Amino acid sequence: MNGFYVVRASKLKQYMFIALAALFCALILFVNNEGTTSVFQTSNGTKVFYKGDTNDKNVSLTFDVTWGDSKLEKILETLANENVSNATFFVSGAWAERHPDLFKKIVDSKHEIGSLGYFYKPYTKLSRVEMVRDLGRAEEVFKRLGYEKVRLFRPPLGLYNSDVIDISAQFNYTVVHWSVDSQDWLNPGVNKIVNNVVGNLDKGDVIYFHASDSALQTEKALPVVIKSLRSKGYSNLNITDLSSFSVPKSSEIK
Repeated sequence: MNGFYVVRASKLKQYMFIALAALFCALILFVNNEGTTSVFQTSNGTKVFYKGDTNDKNVSLTFDVTWGDSKLEKILETLANENVSNATFFVSGAWAERHPDLFKKIVDSKHEIGSLGYFYKPYTKLSRVEMVRDLGRAEEVFKRLGYEKVRLFRPPLGLYNSDVIDISAQFNYTVVHWSVDSQDWLNPGVNKIVNNVVGNLDKGDVIYFHASDSALQTEKALPVVIKSLRSKGYSNLNITDLSSFSVPKSSEIK
């Protein structure tokens, strides 16, 4: 008899897990309905953006920069050679403070700047006070370097919770995630990076790259990715334009 009730309890837990998983998948499918801009949205209107309008063949090339000074320049050169001047670079305040000339090169190349906070620590492990201090310090650095238009925040490692979203809203930031991960940070090989992007590409995608020195193969994979996007008829937009509900001005990859 006891064995019967143990089995019943175990089965009940399995059913509850399956039901919760099904509900989560249903919510994700609802958010990703074709023709809509994909965001997670809270009751106060704060959004976590990870995908644009799926009606149009637009994508967004994004790059995280937290360490080093050699790969960033090569990434900028590659984008210039491929006539892409509207990528979005998420940089840490500490990196920008150490490399003001490189930060200026990103801005002068007409790319968009987003924040990774100052120290690039997982925000889900910080208190609300620590989040405010870190974001505020990064913002001070950007302003000191002459860039006062930062309105995007990508939480370090892509980790966020309700506190992260709430604090970001206080700074008037849109929290940005991604829908396609190149996994270039793993240095899996140029072909693998290309396949991770091109093989999973869809309209409105936010593509996740790195321009730190630890990403050794991105500069070689990037031209192949861009040429493939061009051959498939995709245009690149910065995050602000991709996430806009109005008709954005696109910049064709050519």
